[in-house]
Amino acid sequence: MRRCLIVLYNITPTWRLFLPIPPPHTHTVNYPAFCCAQESGGHRSFLRGVPHAKGECGWKSLWNTRMGRVRGAVLAFSGTIVLLLLIVQYIPSATCGKPYEYINLPKAHLPMYFKRFPALEKQCAEDETCPYRTVIASQSYQNRKEGCWGYEEGCTERNRYANHSCPGSHIGYVKSKQAQLDTFYSQADFGFVRDQMRETRIMCEPQFPHDSSLECSKYLRFCRGRNLMLNFTDLVRRTEPLRYKMDVLGPGQIGGHCRLHGERLRDELQHISPLQSWGPELRFFELLERPPIETGVCDVVIERPAFIMKIDAAINMYHHFCDFLNLYASLHVNLSHAGGFDTDTQVLVWESFTYASPFADTFKVFSKHPIADLKTYAGKVVCFKNVVLPLLPRMIFGLYYNTPIIYGCENSGLFHAFSEHVLHRLKVRMTTRPDERLRITFLSRQTRYRRVLNEDELMARIARNPNYAVQRVSYGHDLPFVEQLRITRNTDIFIGMHGAGLTHLLFLPKWATLFELYHCEDPNCYRDLARLRGVHYLTWERDQLVYPEGEGKHPERDERHAKFTNYAFDVGEFERLVGKAAAYVQGHAEFQKFLTTNANRAVKRKDEL
Repeated sequence: MRRCLIVLYNITPTWRLFLPIPPPHTHTVNYPAFCCAQESGGHRSFLRGVPHAKGECGWKSLWNTRMGRVRGAVLAFSGTIVLLLLIVQYIPSATCGKPYEYINLPKAHLPMYFKRFPALEKQCAEDETCPYRTVIASQSYQNRKEGCWGYEEGCTERNRYANHSCPGSHIGYVKSKQAQLDTFYSQADFGFVRDQMRETRIMCEPQFPHDSSLECSKYLRFCRGRNLMLNFTDLVRRTEPLRYKMDVLGPGQIGGHCRLHGERLRDELQHISPLQSWGPELRFFELLERPPIETGVCDVVIERPAFIMKIDAAINMYHHFCDFLNLYASLHVNLSHAGGFDTDTQVLVWESFTYASPFADTFKVFSKHPIADLKTYAGKVVCFKNVVLPLLPRMIFGLYYNTPIIYGCENSGLFHAFSEHVLHRLKVRMTTRPDERLRITFLSRQTRYRRVLNEDELMARIARNPNYAVQRVSYGHDLPFVEQLRITRNTDIFIGMHGAGLTHLLFLPKWATLFELYHCEDPNCYRDLARLRGVHYLTWERDQLVYPEGEGKHPERDERHAKFTNYAFDVGEFERLVGKAAAYVQGHAEFQKFLTTNANRAVKRKDEL
């Protein structure tokens, strides 16, 4: 059985064909997206694509049939064609075997998702096989039925997925409290996604349904394209490792058959740096004389939706999760169809190293296929039917490295949604507890520097408190990342020295406290990340009660540096600060709600036994 979606759309005068396409947003033209499913398989079109040659799902016959039906609904005025197209049901083709599997979102995200795709919500509510049918019928869902992420046109503050707050003063930063709230929303919340969408412009304009296309946001921070060619033939002659290189491509080695707005593209070439924009690659974009896929110039055609990623340090959790957060934000920038969160995608890492990372499991949140790299396609001309160049980890005023967060604000809905999305997809759950003791996790470093010299003494002191359940962990290579997340997710107070492991704060419960034992003279890094996530932050308060092993010197610059030594801490002061964190957790309304729910679950389980 085939179910397809055809919707309303406005397009520019250059389009003279009737195309099935997704809803518009204010400042950009969305290219054609047509999705079908049939039992024989085939991949769905991703962002702005058309059906693939393999498993076209009856494109020609459906196209011809629909053409006759929609011609009378077309109005042309002021150089704009308005298409009013029919039919409403949509299922990505990857889900033919398991309908609705492509959704796979946390329950709290479903109201926003279905609000964006109401025809799918209606279909699911009426379909007994839909796993979300009971959720849609629930009172909690109905109470949030008008919910929205925050970047949609007409989304009010009241209906946003989550509302940030600014308890700190705005004086000296902006003119009013509302300006403070709005600034934070644009800097670090779904307002950042909204702004990328509003800034997006066509760089290469398609002239017919199967034509190439390219559109990008300001400074080429986010781009998406259709039927594009990338020529990697020269890479077989490159002997040096390729990472953070800006010369992977040269003139004419990236392009498409479309009307190129060259001056517009050149105007955005202001952030030429490896991890700040796609300018180093797109400055070489050229107009091809003929459509690349149809003319057979491609050695490889990537059929499924693709993400090309320029990643930061994959060995470091803080930096690598900048990649993952921006990839998640890019899904929202690109969310024009119901399959936007599907994992039937291809990820290509823009370097010649085989991808390896302690956090590699996180890629399973976004793709169910192996990660490709530049070696995979060296010596070949590769064409992408649908490709996204996602937001980058070190953009100027980007997320979350280089984020200039306004003072006094916290709790980004974008960061909270990212956390829930990752935990849901990796099946990390909050577990039932046998008692009401606070779960305290101490992250022990096994590195040369920033070790806690009297760790045993500190642990022994707080372990004697009957209200604490204390554990010491080392998040090394021998403990799988998903298991690390399970520990973190069930922690109330997370303690550790300054270091990338504190990035686990992204996955703490909302009532938790991050206790950065000592920030090593870098006070903003994890404090700001905790603010973004909406997690309470605490650090050492009395410098005279922390005892460095030595002065600490940078190994390369031979200058004093607090991060390059080890430390001991006053035991009594440590106990006092843990008590301060405990008081915050125990007084948090969400923690009290959790304890009630946990007690009810424990009683139910006991009754079942």
